[in-house]
Order: sequence, then C-alpha cells, then structure tokens
Amino acid sequence: MSALRRKFGDDYQVVTTSSSGSGLQPQGPGQGPQQQQLVPKKKRQRFVDKNGRCNVQHGNLGSETSRYLSDLFTTLVDLKWRWNLFIFILTYTVAWLFMASMWWVIAYTRGDLNKAHVGNYTPCVANVYNFPSAFLFFIETEATIGYGYRYITDKCPEGIILFLFQSILGSIVDAFLIGCMFIKMSQPKKRAETLMFSEHAVISMRDGKLTLMFRVGNLRNSHMVSAQIRCKLLKSRQTPEGEFLPLDQLELDVGFSTGADQLFLVSPLTICHVIDAKSPFYDLSQRSMQSEQFEIVVILEGIVETTGMTCQARTSYTEDEVLWGHRFFPVISLEEGFFKVDYSQFHATFEVPTPYSVKEQEEMLLMSSPLIAPAITNSKERHNSVECLDGLDDISTKLPSKLQKITGREDFPKKLLRMSSTTSEKAYSLGDLPMKLQRISSVPGNSEEKLVSKTTKMLSDPMSQSVADLPPKLQKMAGGATRMEGNLPAKLRKMNSDRFT
Repeated sequence: MSALRRKFGDDYQVVTTSSSGSGLQPQGPGQGPQQQQLVPKKKRQRFVDKNGRCNVQHGNLGSETSRYLSDLFTTLVDLKWRWNLFIFILTYTVAWLFMASMWWVIAYTRGDLNKAHVGNYTPCVANVYNFPSAFLFFIETEATIGYGYRYITDKCPEGIILFLFQSILGSIVDAFLIGCMFIKMSQPKKRAETLMFSEHAVISMRDGKLTLMFRVGNLRNSHMVSAQIRCKLLKSRQTPEGEFLPLDQLELDVGFSTGADQLFLVSPLTICHVIDAKSPFYDLSQRSMQSEQFEIVVILEGIVETTGMTCQARTSYTEDEVLWGHRFFPVISLEEGFFKVDYSQFHATFEVPTPYSVKEQEEMLLMSSPLIAPAITNSKERHNSVECLDGLDDISTKLPSKLQKITGREDFPKKLLRMSSTTSEKAYSLGDLPMKLQRISSVPGNSEEKLVSKTTKMLSDPMSQSVADLPPKLQKMAGGATRMEGNLPAKLRKMNSDRFT
C-alpha cells in the first residue's frame, strides 16, 4: 500500500475485488483488510454468465424438435459429456448384441448347435455352440483379433452375406461415434479457459476522455491468431411507438474504426470504449448508474495457433460490476532480458479523480476555454459593420449623379468604414494577446488612431476636400460659378434649381 501511494500519490486507494460480484467499499487509509465491509447486493438474472454460458432455454418447440434429428452429429457433439458417454456405450452394446444374435440365429436355423460335435459335419461357423460362443465370434471378427479357433466356412452363403453387412455397419458406427468423441474432445472451448477477463470494468479518464475499460489476458504462451474483440450492450427499452424490447442489443465501439479491436494478445491488454456523443453511455452518470440495469457482453474470437480452430471466449459485466472512478493496477514490469506479468494484480483497481458524467466534463471545458467570448463578440461586430456598409450603399444609390460626383469617389467612404471596422476588430482581439503586446499596441500615436482621425475629418468635410483636390484653374472656375449664379435672372436661377432637384 505504501509503495502504491509513493508511486501514484496519496489520493489513490487500492480496492480489493471479489468474484462474487457483490457491492464493494474502498479501503481507507486507516482501515485494514478485516475492517473492510462488503455491502451485499441482490443478485439479478444475467443473460451471459461470467464463464460465458448463455442463460437461455428453448421451450414449447412442439414439432420443431425433429430438426435436432436432421443434424444428429451436431446434436451429439452439443450434448454433455455424461450423455455422450452413455450413447457411446449404449450404441456399441446394442450393435454387438444384435450382430451376435444374427450369428446365433443362423447357427440355430442350420442346426449347427446340435450337430457341432459330429465329426463329418461342416457348420457355418466352426466352434459356435451357443449364444456366448456366437458373441465371442462377432467380437473377434469386429475387432480383427482372430484367435483362430472360431472361423466361418465356405458352406454357409448366408454367413458370408452377414459377414459383409457386419463389416460395413461396424465401419459406419466406428466412424460416427469415434468422430463425435474426437470432435468433442478437441473443441476449442477448453482453450477459452486460459483466456482471462477482469472481474470488473472501470470508468475513468484516459487521454482527456471518459472511457469504459476492462482487461483481457492470455495465460498460454501459444498465441491467438487474428484475435478480435466485440462488445454488446443489453438493455431493455421502449420505442416511441410503445413497443417494449426486453433485451435490446447495441454495439459498443472498442476501436473498430481505428483497428484497435484487432488484438496482439501476448500480454494483458486494456480494452477501451470512449464515452462520447455516439456512445450509449453518453447520458450515464455516477448517480444514474445506481438505478440503471444493463449488461455488457464481451466476445473475444481468434484462431488457436496449435489446432487452427476458431475459439470464442465470452463474459459479461452488469451495472454493479462497473466501478466508476477506478483504474486498473499495472501488471507488466521489465526484468533482466524479459517482461514479467504479475497476474496477482490482474483484477486489482485503484481510485482516481473522475468527472461525474460526460456532460459535466464538456461544461467544464466550455467554461475554461478563453477564446469563446471574444469570438462571439467579434462575430457580432463584423455582422453590424457589414450591415452599416450595406446601408451606406443604399443611401448613396439614392443621391443624384452630380451629388455623387461632388462627394468624390464612391468607394472612398466605404473603404474608410471598413478600415475603421477592422480597427475595432483588432481592438477586440487585443484581449487575447499577452499583457506586453497589449501595452505595445495601446501606445498613443499609433497609425491606427491617426487613420481614424483622418477618416473623421474627411467624412466631416467631403465637399471642401473634393474642391481642394481640383487644379487651381478649376478651383477659380468653381468659385466664379457661384458668383455668376448670383447675377443670373430669377427665371434662370429657378430653372437651374429645378434641374438639380
């Protein structure tokens, strides 16, 4: 415990797990192993047991039971071992008794049982006097023992036909029963016994994201070729149409898009499912998990390296087997020339600081981001400046052509307003700069302030600036035109005024 705290800090606590799946309480700093209390929790029905067995029974099949006989070989392989052994012994016993009875019937119908001791008489099968001797003859023939005392003669054609039938039937029975036993013994289900899953799944932060994690291990040195893992979430729900789905299956992404579901299972691996907006656990929180009912089914598939057969290992995690705010204890250490895996810590976890939900984490990230408020204000100011420029365009188009010429170039005021709007945007963006840069940019006498003052002066007196830009001769003509206008008659002045209006 002290070594763990030196490595991970005083905030972390080791949690001992148990395979019973009961509720757990973390071990505090002042509590010993004997003071730790296990909170009993009501055991509910699982869909898949921890050993991978599915708790499903098929009932009320009716006439559909005949389908099992159509695939008799698979039916025998799927049976339990005690029933397989019973069928194996029963089939051979019945076959042997039946064939021994056939040999005894032939000897009885020919009268060999009564004439067996006559010196010149040739029986169908030599030295067959009763049923036990007929049974021994069949066993010697079927097992190809051939002691030489009992044998078939050429004076019995029905015996020759029965001998051929016995050979064919014996080969069929041997192939069927021995093949069934061989397949059942070589099934890769036993290989799944050496594939380990952690007793609990955990939820904690990894790479800045809330992640559901569990651990997988391989106890054998032989590899699992093309190992792939999948996860299913079983949860009851009701559709908007009112239909109730008792065991709705949802896929949990454990790296299908990135290839992380393809495992190189040499040492224990931690399988991760990122809880994001696409995850079924997006709305899950530490508090709501206590009232939720779900089951996570884990399926690990791969090819056994030694036999080349496909193996599948399964397990499941219910809601009370998912530990919020925990992380797995490291099990791999570097030794001299090799890596050592400590399976005694395979199921151990310790507590880490973890958000209560994904939504809470996202809200914290939004509040801690310093660029959101300036970005919003800058977008609003840009929108307002564009609306002002559009309004100026509408006003300038309504003026007479001569007044538009007198005011100078048409694009000049709009350019100045755009320049002034950019200066305001720059002023808003100064808040994102460091303090030194803000002081440098706020020094008086900058070119931006001079530019703004020039634009206000030019906008306040456009007529005088437009006349000042003319050549001297034209300026005199413009001044003379104003003086001549005062000397015109009343009618001409009225016509001139009506012309401009």
